[in-house]
Amino acid sequence: MSFCMIDCYRSSSHMADAAERKSKDDAVKQSIMQKLIETGEKERLKEMLRRRLVECGWRDELKDYCKEVIRSKGLEKITVDELVAEITPRGRATVPDQVKAELLQSIRKFLQAT
Repeated sequence: MSFCMIDCYRSSSHMADAAERKSKDDAVKQSIMQKLIETGEKERLKEMLRRRLVECGWRDELKDYCKEVIRSKGLEKITVDELVAEITPRGRATVPDQVKAELLQSIRKFLQAT
């Protein structure tokens, strides 16, 4: 067997493993999400996240950034979709690590209890 054939075989084997792993990961995520929804935990977590983001000033900072984007582009020249596309990356990037850690801890606690 040539080296090319061996490399191609290894490559396709790794791709199949990665696809299988992704499929399993997706199934686990879906199962977790279903449990969160069925128990009402998802809504409780969303409310906790909203509260924490307001408390730490993240919401006000993002609102100010939103106003800045609208001023710079012009209210009549930007759509809601464009505004969302503009602010979403910054919003995600600026969520404080402490808030992310608290949310993750709450999810872990929920999963251990179920």
